[in-house]
Amino acid sequence: MAPGHATAGPLASGARFQLHPIRRAAGCMTLQIQSPPESLPIDPLPPARGLLAAFARGVLKLAGWTVEFPGLPGTHGIVIVYPHTSNWDFVVGLLAKWSVGVPFSFVGKESLFRGFTGATLGRLMRAWGGMPVNRHDASGAVEQIAAMMQARPWCWLGISPEGTRAYRDTLRSGFYFLALRLDLPVGLGYLDFASRRIGCTRFVRMSGDVHRDLALLRDAYRATTGKRPEQASRIDFREDLTRD
Repeated sequence: MAPGHATAGPLASGARFQLHPIRRAAGCMTLQIQSPPESLPIDPLPPARGLLAAFARGVLKLAGWTVEFPGLPGTHGIVIVYPHTSNWDFVVGLLAKWSVGVPFSFVGKESLFRGFTGATLGRLMRAWGGMPVNRHDASGAVEQIAAMMQARPWCWLGISPEGTRAYRDTLRSGFYFLALRLDLPVGLGYLDFASRRIGCTRFVRMSGDVHRDLALLRDAYRATTGKRPEQASRIDFREDLTRD
């Protein structure tokens, strides 16, 4: 467990993951419906210390950014960050991560962690929390990430549900099915260039009712503006995942 971090919640140290099966039927996802999403209680974190945290806070302050992050609701979970429309999102996000001192992980394609790239950029990405995923593996990215998270006593994963800064018509659904697979809390992280605020102040559990959960996300992000608003994806999944 990461020092100084929360231990409350169903995935606290020593607790077992509850796996929820995800079955495919007639081209659609069949999910176990859980209770409606509601905000989860947060265990506050102490202020981050050290030169890196102080440096990150100083840079963000000079750039006019405010970080809003009161804490976490447990030892394992996902923080989605929306919208993702610019390369600057990674820079601001990394500085925010350093400023709060939370070792969030993120997913990268496996090729970035192998060979010459792996020996150079890959080492840096691992140090920053990168987790390699083979997108061509038959087990699928969700199962790979689930296995890596289960193997760690503490793991919070930061994910851009858009998957790219370029415009996509819909969100990628991997984070959603990962959250349901492991019954993980989901933090609604935001990157708002209009107000220069970045953070995560609300955590929920996905219910398994796709329409209800997408409505919750749309409401949460309705006033959030990316650096290039025209490139923000619609908060929706592919039609085959939302078809009644």
